[in-house]
Amino acid sequence: MAAPTSTVDLSAALITVPVPIGHWLAILPVAHCITLGAVLLMLRGYPRLQAWLAIPGLAALALIDAALLAKVAADGPLTMVMGRWLPPFGIAFTVDLFGALMAFTAALAALAGGIYALADIGESGRRYGFFPLLMLLMAGVTGAFLTGDIFNLYVWFEVLLISSFGLIILGSEREQIDGALKYAVLNLIATTLFLVGVGILYAAFGTLNMADIAAKAGDLRGTAPLMTLASLFLLAFGMKAAAFPVNFWLPAAYHTPRIVVSALFAGLLTKVGIYALIRVMVMLLPVERQELSPVIALAAAATIVVGALGALAENDIRRLFGYVVISGIGNMLAGVALGGLGGISGAVFYALHSMVLMTALYLAAGEIARRGGGFSLSALGGLYRQSGGFTALSLVLFLAACGLPPFSGFWPKVILVKASLDLGARWLAASILVGGFLTTIAFGRLFLLAYWRPAAIALTPSGPRWRTGLPLAALTALVIGFGILPEQLLALSQSAAAGLADPQAYLHSVFPEGRAP
Repeated sequence: MAAPTSTVDLSAALITVPVPIGHWLAILPVAHCITLGAVLLMLRGYPRLQAWLAIPGLAALALIDAALLAKVAADGPLTMVMGRWLPPFGIAFTVDLFGALMAFTAALAALAGGIYALADIGESGRRYGFFPLLMLLMAGVTGAFLTGDIFNLYVWFEVLLISSFGLIILGSEREQIDGALKYAVLNLIATTLFLVGVGILYAAFGTLNMADIAAKAGDLRGTAPLMTLASLFLLAFGMKAAAFPVNFWLPAAYHTPRIVVSALFAGLLTKVGIYALIRVMVMLLPVERQELSPVIALAAAATIVVGALGALAENDIRRLFGYVVISGIGNMLAGVALGGLGGISGAVFYALHSMVLMTALYLAAGEIARRGGGFSLSALGGLYRQSGGFTALSLVLFLAACGLPPFSGFWPKVILVKASLDLGARWLAASILVGGFLTTIAFGRLFLLAYWRPAAIALTPSGPRWRTGLPLAALTALVIGFGILPEQLLALSQSAAAGLADPQAYLHSVFPEGRAP
């Protein structure tokens, strides 16, 4: 008797109904970035035109992401599939509240950076492709936030890494090449680990669609090597986010490029690593996250304290801010370790705050160098006497970075400390508070030396320029707004965390019938 055979009818996977217009919003931000990047590349010989096309393009990206966020907040997750093939056979962009929030905040940071670049990037840097690379960087960042396919998450990581390599060496100085080498080696190792994890995941699940993986994980937990996968992803994304003990590449690299490039990297790139970690560990592998939570918590506490101590020891403002980025990553990792609505909402809130704040801090560092003549704390002084307004703006950013009220950094730390105490993790709550205390000392030292101390030499007053002052003031206004009126952002963060912990709406968006095929 002939052996039974099985066939898979893929014709049922073909889309036979029109895609709703609103669902095109899921892919529109990425398509916009790639298209504009290509146009700007073709205009390489017209550097001034490049700049004046890129800024409206970044503003349009922010508006598109705002519309996408509004739709997702009102109607729930939405899915756009490629090539007329339904998931899990085709590639899907699935946008939930978490991804939409991250994409919109990234667009605001990029717009501020683009405006600042009008003053920071000269004609040579524009000819070498700053604005095309910026748009392709945003394509990678936005694609990572919006994709519903884990292999395409890897692809968007590659897009943003290639773009960031181009941006970090813009200028071709010896210090930039050295920083780029350290940045590239560690990130390529992390990317390789990620790709290995994706291969194992596909072998175990037979799918790369995130919703399909989340639906099948419970049934395969006894047979698939899910703890191995979770450990690989934790290491890979931890390296990309610059978590301890694989954090040393960040302060060695982020101080080398142009200041606007450092600002964009600090605000966006490490947050993509945190986003991927939260997406995979909380939504796809929640049981494994729970089992690994002691390891994640230890890494979080070490990252917080090492980052704060590094900031205390630094004399270069850019490297000091690099350690502040690392300490903030530790706070987000603490939220991942804690889990639950409190921990994850605290991590989401902190990520949104950090994207805005770290971009603003590096832009402020550029202004410090312009007004004070350099980045070295031993040589700076007299900034308060030169400009009281810039001093007040800087003080707001410093207090927010320390997690002090009434600014944006205060609320996510309160949420994380409360979640830690609720779970009995007093040592983790203590590490968050100690990290904030040490960071306060580091910023107090910076303020006293660079602003309050009299200048060693007479400074020539340097008035504000709108190209640098406008984005810095706008980002500072967001930091103040998030702190004084946190209710809306807190509600969105809690809704995003609830959607990750219980992804039924996400799954229903991908599989409207309520089940994976």
